[in-house]
Amino acid sequence: MTRKVSNFSDLIQRVTANCLLHPLGPGRYAAAAGDKEVNSSPSETEDNRYEEEEEEESSDDDEQVLEDAENDEDYFKEEKMVGARVLKVKQMESIMEEVFETVSSMKRAYVSLQEAHSPWDPDKMRLADVAVVAELRKLSVLRERFRRSSDGGGRQRRKRRGNRGGGGVSVGEVVAPYEAVVEELKKEVKAKEVEVKNLREKLESAVAISSNGSGEKKPGRSQSKRKLGIQAIAAAPTPELFEASMAHVREASKSFTSMLLSLMHNAHWDITAAVRSIEAATASTDNYHTSATSIVSAHHAKYALESYISRKIFQGFDHETFYMDGSLSSLLNPEQFRRDCFTQYRDMKSMDPAELLGILPTCHFGKFCCKKYLSIVHPKMEESLFGNLEQHNQVQVGNHPRSEFYNVFLGVTKAVWLLHLIAFSLHPAPSQFEASRGAEFHQKYMDSVVRFSGGKVPAGQIVGFPVSPGFKLGNGSVIKARVYLISRT
Repeated sequence: MTRKVSNFSDLIQRVTANCLLHPLGPGRYAAAAGDKEVNSSPSETEDNRYEEEEEEESSDDDEQVLEDAENDEDYFKEEKMVGARVLKVKQMESIMEEVFETVSSMKRAYVSLQEAHSPWDPDKMRLADVAVVAELRKLSVLRERFRRSSDGGGRQRRKRRGNRGGGGVSVGEVVAPYEAVVEELKKEVKAKEVEVKNLREKLESAVAISSNGSGEKKPGRSQSKRKLGIQAIAAAPTPELFEASMAHVREASKSFTSMLLSLMHNAHWDITAAVRSIEAATASTDNYHTSATSIVSAHHAKYALESYISRKIFQGFDHETFYMDGSLSSLLNPEQFRRDCFTQYRDMKSMDPAELLGILPTCHFGKFCCKKYLSIVHPKMEESLFGNLEQHNQVQVGNHPRSEFYNVFLGVTKAVWLLHLIAFSLHPAPSQFEASRGAEFHQKYMDSVVRFSGGKVPAGQIVGFPVSPGFKLGNGSVIKARVYLISRT
């Protein structure tokens, strides 16, 4: 009878028509009001139904809106994550491009650094070194950037919460590379300490040997006192340091003499004639005349050769520059000159002479080496030993050969040069003396290179020729001159 309400306008029309056809009186209105819950009109029933449908539609719309909002939020989150991933990939690509560029720049800088070594160019080397260090620092910065970008945002936030004011990266991660470098340096320091300890023991032994002229240590000298003596030697120039350096000169001279004598044998030299020539030169210098017969036995030829080398290399030792120039610094400002000599000694002691001359070939030490080589190794001698004059020609123009023979020669020249620096850093300076040919043997000032039976020099022995000079030191001690003794008869 009553059709379903289709829309709101239809409802209004039907309610209006119902009111016009069935007007309500006072009594009827009261009865209708009293029986409202029991007898409802068709229009009221439709109104209630419409309201329920409207409420259902409203609730459905609200649920749809909430669902759409949730979908939108999920979509935005997903889009945000995708954008973050894309941004992170771009950052990584940018960092890798910078890494490749920095590595290429560092390679170019390192090539420039190598080119600056040969020929030696200090200015170019300094610039290349600065460039290499700068590129290494760039790589360090890029590494930190990569570590920060590769670490997740949540992890970064946890670190920020865990470290008060610590930033995005923990202090431990930043310091770790430097701690690794420090550990490597500590290992190097320990290795150097072991090396220094060994060298101190060798120096202590040399000091003990040169102090009493034999291999026995002085009695009553405690280990602690010896250590204190070594520490004092390292701190300032002392007579003990000069004695140890003289012992090193003798060892280096023996090594060079042995090599030179071996080369002479390989070149089929007449060793006896060579020794006779050396004796003749020594005799003419000392104004002492002997017969043409050699006084040196065949197996003692090394002493004659060592005497020749020592005489040449110690020539000019009493002058501050071995008479290579007319310098008088030791007389004009003696205290400053002594300090400078000991400073040069400390700086040069640990250097390899070949490396030093590769950097500064024309320094005072380089000129000293050239002068002494040309004095000791005659051109005819070199041509006979090596078949050419290549080394002689290089030394003559101020260069230094890289041969084994010249390297052993540099060992002698460095030892004598260091001894000379210590001598001129002491006050008073040691005085040099040399035994004369034909002089009586004096045990206090001379030491025989030939050992006799029983360990004592028999009576009637005189100096055949000096082997190495001796020195009187300011503290009263004497470094004995080494001599080759012969019988007076």
